[in-house]
Amino acid sequence: MRLHVGWSVVLGVNFMADTLLRAAVTAVRQGGEELHQALDTLPVPIYVTGADGILTYYNRACTAFAGRVPRVGMDSWCVTWRLFTGDGEPLPHDQCPMAVAIQERRPVRGIEAIAERPDGTRVNFIPYPTPLFDEDGALVGAVNMFIDITPMKQAQALRLQAIRCRRLALGVGDAQTSDTLNSMADEYEEKARVIESAN
Repeated sequence: MRLHVGWSVVLGVNFMADTLLRAAVTAVRQGGEELHQALDTLPVPIYVTGADGILTYYNRACTAFAGRVPRVGMDSWCVTWRLFTGDGEPLPHDQCPMAVAIQERRPVRGIEAIAERPDGTRVNFIPYPTPLFDEDGALVGAVNMFIDITPMKQAQALRLQAIRCRRLALGVGDAQTSDTLNSMADEYEEKARVIESAN
């Protein structure tokens, strides 16, 4: 489940995530109506569980991200329908990063995962599960936030296709085929630029 995106992207995502996560943790610690108001305004999926991993709260962005309405008091560990590792292997919810964070009582970082929605679409994301402790050090729950990296992954795949086309173009003896492969590479790179500029 190691991260597969470039380090510069990871650093930018981590900076943004740390800022949003601090706001979420502060809101959870304050509790009450302020919790709902503060977390609902954040543009990223954030949810909260009890120490047992049972969902106690989720913001509006979770519903759009997961493609389903999470069930407070019923869903365990995660708001997603199905999970996979960054490599595409099935990931049971009781082994997901949030479960690890709660069971091992530590924040989990540097993981990439894939959420599958009930309609079959998939979203690449980086989770930031963070356990919460009371003043005496007792585990009281956890907060998790997802950063959607699907566009970055799509752009990365397009750039890899462009590289493959250019390698093939170098290896063929036919000028027309070489020109076609280089044109395809240009198209892949342009699509990647469009995705990156939109996000």
